[in-house]
Amino acid sequence: MNQSFRLTILALAVLVSTTVTAQDKRNMFNPVNTSVTSQTIAPDARAAGMGDVGAATDPDVNSQYWNPAKYPFNISRAGVSLNYTPWLRQLVSDIDLAYLAGYYRIGDYSAVSASMRYFSLGEVQSNDGSALTINPYEMSFDVAYSLMLSEHFSLGAAVRWIYSDLTYNFTDDTSPGSAFAADLSCYYQNYINIGQRECQLGLGMNISNIGSKITFGGDNRSEFIPTNLRLGASLMIPIDEFNKFTIAADANKLLVPTYPKRRADESEVDYDNRLQKDYYDVSSISGIFKSFGDAPNGFSEEMQEIQWSVGAEYTYNDKFSLRAGYHNESENKGNRKYFTFGAGFKMSVFSLDAGYVVATAKSNPLDQTLRFSLSFDMDGIKDLFKRR
Repeated sequence: MNQSFRLTILALAVLVSTTVTAQDKRNMFNPVNTSVTSQTIAPDARAAGMGDVGAATDPDVNSQYWNPAKYPFNISRAGVSLNYTPWLRQLVSDIDLAYLAGYYRIGDYSAVSASMRYFSLGEVQSNDGSALTINPYEMSFDVAYSLMLSEHFSLGAAVRWIYSDLTYNFTDDTSPGSAFAADLSCYYQNYINIGQRECQLGLGMNISNIGSKITFGGDNRSEFIPTNLRLGASLMIPIDEFNKFTIAADANKLLVPTYPKRRADESEVDYDNRLQKDYYDVSSISGIFKSFGDAPNGFSEEMQEIQWSVGAEYTYNDKFSLRAGYHNESENKGNRKYFTFGAGFKMSVFSLDAGYVVATAKSNPLDQTLRFSLSFDMDGIKDLFKRR
């Protein structure tokens, strides 16, 4: 498979939908463009089984991606998780995402955490006659610190290094790119009474990938990384001593300017000049503010840029879990609409989770995506060795 085709697959999966075919829909189709789009892929099976929600759900070892401010509320002192996603198996067989996350609580009120993400596009055969094989990939590494300001509220901050090597060879005018970014997050957890039941309420916010733009060489056009605003809420309802039910919802908006479209009466030279000035020359911070009001069709199109997810989780005896959810994105902004299902099994030492995607359109390349997570509880491992 050549380089251009494989990169087209990646863009197709993350930014566009194969179901938008009518001429009027194509004219309206205007997704938000970013580089290093692999940063937006949900890495873990639990959240993926709930429709990609995680800003305000119960804290777990993979909270680094969703909301690192949740870590001080973890019961366990420390944990580590391995996550794996065979990506786009409907189209290719060698693209995958690996994600490693871990945390350690410091005392009772703070935590440090870290994660590493590696997205491989498999092997790509050169089509320039050199018979070279390259392995394009994207990766990132981040660390975070979170602190409880009260028994109900916490803040978190993370720093991240992002690296992308999608170069075709080392003789052309492209080169690997890198960027630095930061996350700012907060989390609120409290208990409210609904009837005779004491329910756990969670509220969360995470602004991720606030940072530099990324350049791949060859010209002066630096690309935006996927700065994202995530807001979420969750409610855990205990049914009895052994059964509980959680419902959750997230809303997301990319804080990146909309790519300008060429006007019908605009020459190619004038369009290129406007594109350079209004898009490529815009700084990442200015782009965040611009993203709230630059959609060509006004407020209605700005609202279309908001993705939303809803999910539910049933847990028995804190050991067995069943999950389901739904993710929605406007047809004009990518049309990623899919149902998700998942299950989990938890022991004192480890937990195993799986998530599965069922796209609403069978032609969607995200259909039948699987995710697997294997997590280890350091307190459980410590107790196991003590008993021996």
